Amino acid sequence: ESGCGKTTTVQILSTLLPADAGSVRVAGHDLATEAGQVRAAIGVTGQFSAVDNLLTGEENLLLMADLHHLDRAEGRRRAAGLLDRFELAEASGKMAATYSGGMRRRLDLAMTLVGEPRVIFLDEPTTGLDPRSRRTMWQIIRELVADGVTIFLTTQYLEEADQVAGRIAVLDHGKLVAEGTAAELKRLIPGGHIRLHFSDVSGMDSAAGILGEASRDEDALTLQVPYDGSVRSLKALLDRLDERAVFTGGLSVHTPDLDDVFFALTGHPRTGQDSPR
Repeated sequence: ESGCGKTTTVQILSTLLPADAGSVRVAGHDLATEAGQVRAAIGVTGQFSAVDNLLTGEENLLLMADLHHLDRAEGRRRAAGLLDRFELAEASGKMAATYSGGMRRRLDLAMTLVGEPRVIFLDEPTTGLDPRSRRTMWQIIRELVADGVTIFLTTQYLEEADQVAGRIAVLDHGKLVAEGTAAELKRLIPGGHIRLHFSDVSGMDSAAGILGEASRDEDALTLQVPYDGSVRSLKALLDRLDERAVFTGGLSVHTPDLDDVFFALTGHPRTGQDSPR
């Protein structure tokens, strides 16, 4: 969640902050003794844009080319290629101040790519973007990974991490509490649950008496029952209710997601749709 150390971690790994203890190797280089080689191998896009509003999109990229000591022809070639790849070619001659949030975020990432880094650190790259811009950004990230670039990112959208991340680390109050693939993390917690919906309290009470192990939500008129994910268990539950003529207003099956993992590992739930992890 907010303040758990995500941005600090990125700043340490990208040489922007010194580490208090421990050792790190980035792109094969020791962070403490080979900081220059680390910086030469990485790119960083943070929560605060590096885009210069007084320059055009193309000029921002050419500025980065100059900083990477590229000759003019190579700088223009890379700038043109990145503008096209990030769908910014038509707006390349416009001041960056006129760009939408999604365009600015794409330009910011394009500027990171001018130096062709092997490792890219992205600190919450989709925060604040509309759904379409978020999809575009994730597609670009997938393409970079397919090209062999290592992406280290933080995100507040756990469902996106579930879909695209090769490995996920859960950070809580500065401590790494778990790491693995999405599937590995989900196996750390119980299977899931079935939520039964009722039209009145009496029906919910009857079902609770039959099922026993169920948590109640009096306001929503629902019962939540542990579920191992098997069809057999679901059928057995429904048969028990049917035998006693208890009828539900519907049911929903919930399998574990990364929100469940986060809650199980940290002891506190996601605090809202946009709560960062």
